[in-house]
Amino acid sequence: MKRLFLLTFLLFAFGSFSQTKKIKILSTELSTADEDQFPGATILIGKVKMEHEGATLDCKRALFFQKKNLFKAIGEVVIEQGDSIIQYSDFSIYDGNSKKAKSWGNVEINDKEMKMNTDTLHFDRINQLLYYPNGGTIRDKKNTLKSIRGTYFLKDKKFTAKSKVTVVNPENNLESDHLDYYTNSNLAYLYGPSTITNLKDSTRIYSEKGFFDTNTDISYFVKNAKLFLKERTILADSLYYDKRKGFASATNNIKVIDTVQKMVTKGNYAELFEHKDSLFIINRAVAISEIDKDSMYVSGDKILLTGKPENRIVRIFNNAKIFKSDLQGKCDSIYTSQVTGVTRMFNNPILWSGKSQITGDSIQILTNKETNKLDSLKVLKNAFMIQKDSIAEDDYNQIKGRNIYGKFEGNDLRTMLVKGNAESLYYNRNEESQKLETITKEIASDIEFTLKDSEITQTKYFKNTEGKTFPPSEFPAEEKKFKGFIWRGDEQPKTVEDIFVKDNSKIPSKVKSSKEAIKKAKKQFIEESVKKEKSKKINFNDIKIK
Repeated sequence: MKRLFLLTFLLFAFGSFSQTKKIKILSTELSTADEDQFPGATILIGKVKMEHEGATLDCKRALFFQKKNLFKAIGEVVIEQGDSIIQYSDFSIYDGNSKKAKSWGNVEINDKEMKMNTDTLHFDRINQLLYYPNGGTIRDKKNTLKSIRGTYFLKDKKFTAKSKVTVVNPENNLESDHLDYYTNSNLAYLYGPSTITNLKDSTRIYSEKGFFDTNTDISYFVKNAKLFLKERTILADSLYYDKRKGFASATNNIKVIDTVQKMVTKGNYAELFEHKDSLFIINRAVAISEIDKDSMYVSGDKILLTGKPENRIVRIFNNAKIFKSDLQGKCDSIYTSQVTGVTRMFNNPILWSGKSQITGDSIQILTNKETNKLDSLKVLKNAFMIQKDSIAEDDYNQIKGRNIYGKFEGNDLRTMLVKGNAESLYYNRNEESQKLETITKEIASDIEFTLKDSEITQTKYFKNTEGKTFPPSEFPAEEKKFKGFIWRGDEQPKTVEDIFVKDNSKIPSKVKSSKEAIKKAKKQFIEESVKKEKSKKINFNDIKIK
């Protein structure tokens, strides 16, 4: 009895399943057959309508192959799947067994989110996807999308497009080889070479992987990202860009190309404020400019560029360093005006030009804007130039004064004028034997030097002068170094990579002592306050020593 019941149940279930798979003809004006021309087919003519598992098909004429469960529709074909989609075409073939339809001729699909047009369309009802192989267009409330091949997933409202894909709206034009586009959210996910062009100002973004919100104009890219602005091009491993706010942030292997000033800025994190014409970059930050076919590298913990090209300012903060093949420098911060061509170095600045070490309270370098060559040099207050003797380890040629003014020729330092309280000390060697012959010490109001190949070839003294030349054995040992002498050769960047080396431990003694004095004074002040005000409550966080 149990076996009979089970067999009956299985037969009923199979019969029900088979019945649901069969195409049903709901209406037609005429039904006929022509076995010679259409063997096995029922010919349906006039207001034909069929139904299959929740979908209906209307057309003018049709061939119905009942045994194959196959339906061929001709003329004004309309396929409806519940309230999800409605499709129009000239022709269609529907297989009830596989639940797949192929339509061609002026195909149009409509759902709540979009409208699709193509010449040929495949509809897989089991997987709920539409596919066109030979070009199609999708339109929603925001965008118009075109591609050679495309698949639309009905459940996810996702359109996967490949080969010559475009997404266009009044603000932007997106071109890609491969993307996913969601018609319900207007979001595009890019998986191949893609370019977004702003149609109002021609701003372009290129990437090979990323995301673009067509509603907000916000994009984020993670492979070969490039942002092309009017005056700058930004390249990075990853890039975030909010077009409407004019804000971009970039991460890792950043390269910012200033197309107007012909300067390149590099680093590993950057933020750009487009509307304010400002850019800051950190983490191995370096600005590179071309000077007379040679590259000058200026680095620091942070680089800030502000202003339009005709009035742009470059600021380098903390651990600032300069490297050029014939000029190196170091200081705490640098300020450069690309309009005037003046670069100012602040806080313990130092330059190395050829064999010369140059220091002062402030150093200025002027670049000729027309020739883009180094023009002149100013060393203001406590100016000091040192050249290490070519042979002796502890002998140094020295020039000292209130200010030093230098002039470059062909990017080489050729003349130097020491203005005010000028002093000089030279070790004179025989040109052939290089034996030390005399040591000359001079004092004058002003001294002018002419250099060639970083060597002093001529000296001029102005106003009151006094000096003396000593045999080496008679020169006083205590006068070998002028007051304030500090040799800093070990700090000189010898290669481009050296400008990224942090050397905070090499703080000059003056700076160290001032910091220690402040710390000591603060500690002493607090201790004395505690002794005097034992009975009172003191908020030590409010106590500040400048």
